[in-house]
Amino acid sequence: MPEPVAVPLSATLPRALATEAVHAGREDLALLGVHAAPIDLSTTYPSYDTRAEAARIDEFATTGARPEGPPVYARLDNPTTARFETALARLEGTESAVAFASGMAALTAVLLVRSGLGLRHVVAVRPLYGCSDHLLTAGLLGTEVTWTDPAGIADAIRPDTGLVMVETPANPTLAEVDIAAVAHACGSIPLLVDNTFATPVLQRPVEHGARLVLHSATKYLGGHGDVLGGVVACDEEFARKLRQVRFATGGVLHPMAGYLLLRGLSTLPVRVRAASATAADLARRLATDPRIARVHYPSIGGAMVSFEVYGDPHEVIAGVRLITPAVSLGSVDTLIQHPASISHRIVPEGDRRSAGVSDRLLRMSVGLEDVEDLWRDLTEALSARSARAPMSTESLAGPRTAPATGSRT
Repeated sequence: MPEPVAVPLSATLPRALATEAVHAGREDLALLGVHAAPIDLSTTYPSYDTRAEAARIDEFATTGARPEGPPVYARLDNPTTARFETALARLEGTESAVAFASGMAALTAVLLVRSGLGLRHVVAVRPLYGCSDHLLTAGLLGTEVTWTDPAGIADAIRPDTGLVMVETPANPTLAEVDIAAVAHACGSIPLLVDNTFATPVLQRPVEHGARLVLHSATKYLGGHGDVLGGVVACDEEFARKLRQVRFATGGVLHPMAGYLLLRGLSTLPVRVRAASATAADLARRLATDPRIARVHYPSIGGAMVSFEVYGDPHEVIAGVRLITPAVSLGSVDTLIQHPASISHRIVPEGDRRSAGVSDRLLRMSVGLEDVEDLWRDLTEALSARSARAPMSTESLAGPRTAPATGSRT
């Protein structure tokens, strides 16, 4: 199967995000005589010139650059996955992107690149996704983390600091970070921004000074709850190091997943904007509901809404019928979950609460259903008997906040 023709970003005319989402990574399809991107499932590739093959492998081992010519081995590179990487890099406005088997595999690769240089210290801002928090806190990769608020980043940096990490909007409180201000505080230290919730539709962190952009591609990039993947968008220098780590550790993205993610990107702007409009509507309704103590909705918008209930959040989860009570997010259908029980259960309770993840907090990923149907299901779940009675186990983090599109809550 012919490999995709690489089209450098500098060789293309500026195009709108919606156009890039449909065409990036697919520019050569007409020349190949096909309309849909082909799927290359080969794990290995024939080569009768072993001397040339050895030279290409040596070149990759030395530089981490993609090999010229046909593929060598699926753990090194894959044409279908490469298409997704090209497209995502274009959407994020970076030189390159490197895809992995999951978002956690992608974050692990970044940490290994930096710790391989002896830079094992990480400065991070809570909240992060619960497993990201755990990976840093547990020191499973030999890293050490200093948790701070955005204003304390500069003071927390040490000579052995290799990375600063933030997530904005954050999981699950939707707290926002001023990326430009944080990037300035980082100085020469690479800033990694987890952009999973926002996607490049709502923000492009590199335009504000971030060097690395992390996605759990499982979420909005795939968009249908049927593919697992992760990706880091970055400059080519960092991408080469990530490819070397990916080859050594085997955390590769399967080509079928690469195909599904490329397909998912084509509808990403439409899905995110439609779901965001519904989420903003639901956030406004929740803010005036007497059963709701507080609503969290980010100023940049988006399809995620978090809210704290006066009653028992577990009864709300048990009461939904149209909304799916499940982990993950970014699918075409609406999902709801209780972070303190699931996504952030692995974070120590004290750290969880100090980061704003209260026991009454519910996180909802709004999909593409009609807003009236969603509201009916949600309000019926909130009307459960135990959801009306105030809990006494925990005080509220603050007063109810009425969100409005374009204002931070």
